[in-house]
Amino acid sequence: MSTIEAPPTAPPLPARVRDDLALRDLVAVLGAGWRDFCAMPQYGLFFGGVYVLTGLAIGYVALAGGEWAWLIPAIAGFPLVAPFVAVGLYEASRRREAGEALSWRGVLGALKGHGDDQILSMGVIVFVAFSFWMIVAHAIFAIFMAESGVGGESLAALLTPAGLAMLTVGSAVGGLMALAFYAMTVISLPMLVDRKVDFLTAIIASFKVMRGNLAMMLVWAAVIAALLFVAMLPAFLGLAIVLPVLGHATWHLYRRTVI
Repeated sequence: MSTIEAPPTAPPLPARVRDDLALRDLVAVLGAGWRDFCAMPQYGLFFGGVYVLTGLAIGYVALAGGEWAWLIPAIAGFPLVAPFVAVGLYEASRRREAGEALSWRGVLGALKGHGDDQILSMGVIVFVAFSFWMIVAHAIFAIFMAESGVGGESLAALLTPAGLAMLTVGSAVGGLMALAFYAMTVISLPMLVDRKVDFLTAIIASFKVMRGNLAMMLVWAAVIAALLFVAMLPAFLGLAIVLPVLGHATWHLYRRTVI
């Protein structure tokens, strides 16, 4: 008896990206992020709280040990881990948009991805990037402060010519690294939550969105940087609100840019 073979499953179509992102889209996604936060604040406050407590712990350890030279790069590089922390927020927004039931198990389980290790692989990249920034920042500190002959045990050292030069160079290097990391993760992590693709495909899509909408994506990067900076001033506490709003908004940005 002959058997009928099932037709082969067609491979998933490659993601297409929009290149017509406008300022009104950024306003819309920010508003959508705020509405998501208000509709399900328990998830936003949880992930925002974890982020705040982690920041406070880093600050306490650095200050208690008298290692303020590590504190400044840690605070500057801390936003690098925000996209990975926000994975659960992407899942919450995805479920709300799709009309699916919201549950802690489903939201927290987003880190497992689609039964693969793609999101966890991105988490490794995030950790490596943060560690690399800390090494680079401390090397810049050591070079400038050693050549100046000024002790680095006091924050007053930052007001010396060597300290100001160190801050200038460190800010420039850190800004370039942050921009590259932003371009790599801003779309890739929401995409990994939404679709069963490998992390390299998601990273490529993120770079395509960045290249096709360079001006608007730079504006969005500036919005993120400004809001995170302001939120970090009151002992990181503002991040409990700003992080989840930006996380939900980033999901909606992904939905507007990847087809």
